[in-house]
Parts: sequence; structure tokens; C-alpha cells
Amino acid sequence: MHPPAETPRRWANVLLRGTGGRPGALVELIFLVLWFLLFARLAAAVGTDLAAANAHALALRSAEHAVHLDIELSVNGWLAAHPVLAQAAVYVYRLYYLVIAGVLLWVFVRHAEVYRRVRRTMVAMMVLVLPVYWAVPLAPPRSALPGAVDIVAVHDIFAQESWTKPTHYTAMPSMHVGWSLWCAYAVWSALRGAHPRLALLSWLFPLLMAADVLATANHYVLDIAGSVALLAVSVAAASLWGRLPRRWGGGAPAGTTPPVAPAAPAAGTDRRRT
Repeated sequence: MHPPAETPRRWANVLLRGTGGRPGALVELIFLVLWFLLFARLAAAVGTDLAAANAHALALRSAEHAVHLDIELSVNGWLAAHPVLAQAAVYVYRLYYLVIAGVLLWVFVRHAEVYRRVRRTMVAMMVLVLPVYWAVPLAPPRSALPGAVDIVAVHDIFAQESWTKPTHYTAMPSMHVGWSLWCAYAVWSALRGAHPRLALLSWLFPLLMAADVLATANHYVLDIAGSVALLAVSVAAASLWGRLPRRWGGGAPAGTTPPVAPAAPAAGTDRRRT
């Protein structure tokens, strides 16, 4: 047992300074909450040009049609004809944030060795997606494609009236798929060493989300491809980000052992070969 005087100091280290390779829990929580609020505010401020969003949607739809990927209306019509599955799809679409929070907490508590890397990847995704939203506003299928059924508006578990009247158009890339990919990447990174087969199962989550956003008419096939590209670029950016402090500080890369100088020969030892 820890002495009574050591307990407050121990908890202070856990909350503020961090232990076991983890950052301070309280500091990390404050940083992530503020960062998510900033990201939400910036994301809501971009992609507001409706004319450009509709024009980009038409161009993307034409590109998908040229390569036979324009399946959004067909899968949307199929889901609209199955109300029970449609309601389940809305639950997946709305509540996936709980999975993100759960994965983040699980990696922080159980897998400190990969937490900083996956958190850097998450932050990189938010930084890199905003210029895309600003440069290429894109109307989702539910508002751009005639005949599309807005499944989430019809079966919304939160009954948000404003859902059918969006004020910003940021369908490319799909962050529903993007965050689901991040969850799979985080779980895979944590488990691939000890449980490689179980780690592979994590990639079923983004596959489910991809089917969900297509069938609910919230994203296009190419939006999903954009999400995969975003994760790949973010992983590379996070890896580079993690190397910068070591380069500036002159330290050895993580996971390597600094070279050890050879020991001097003992006194009286002949250095000549025989």
C-alpha cells in the first residue's frame, strides 16, 4: 500500500504529469475537448456555398457514373424499403461517437505504447480535412440526388428538425467513415502484436459505416475513398510529427538503443593479433 502522504502526489502525477508513458489524464482530457470544440466550430464555418456544393456533387456523380460506381440511389432505395434496418442504420450513424470515445479511452488506459501515435493521427485528420472542406464543398446525395430518401431525417432518434436544412456541405471526405477507420487503426495498432487475428476484425467497423453512409444517402462512394486517403496521409503526418522532437532534441529514435562505445582493453593486454 502507498503511504498516505504519497497518495495525493501519485494522483497528481496521474492527472497532470502522466505515468507509464501516458500524458496526464486531466491535461489530455482538457486538450481533446477544446480541440474537438474548435474543430466543430471551424467545420461549421466552411463549406457553406450551396451553388458550389451542388456543382461539385454533379461533377462527382458524373465521374462515378463514368466508372459505374454510382450506386447511392439503388442502395438507398433498398434501405428505405426496409424500415427496421433503416432505424438500425440511423442508430449506427448517430451513436458511433460512443465508439470513438470508447476506443480512445481504452487505448489510453490499456495501451499507452500506442496512445500518443493514434492521438496524433486523430489530430492530424482534423487539421488536414478542413482545407478540403473549404476548397471543395459538396452536397450529400440526400440533398443533391433527385429521388434520394433522407433516411436519418425520417427515422432520426434525436428528432432534429434542422437535419433536413443543413447550412454547410462537407460530404467529402466522409468523417463518419474517417473516424471509423481511425477506430480500426487504433485497435489494430494496439492488438496486432499479441492478437493479430483479433486486430483484423476491427476493420469490419469502417466497412459497416461505409455501407451505412451510402444507404442513408449521406455520402458517395468517392467520399469513402477520400476517407481512406485522409487516414493514410494522417498516419504519415503523425509519424513525421513524432520524429520531429527527437530530431530537434538530438535524441535517438524511439525503440532504438544509443550506440555504446567499445570498452578500453584491460591494462597489460596485448592489442596485437596473434
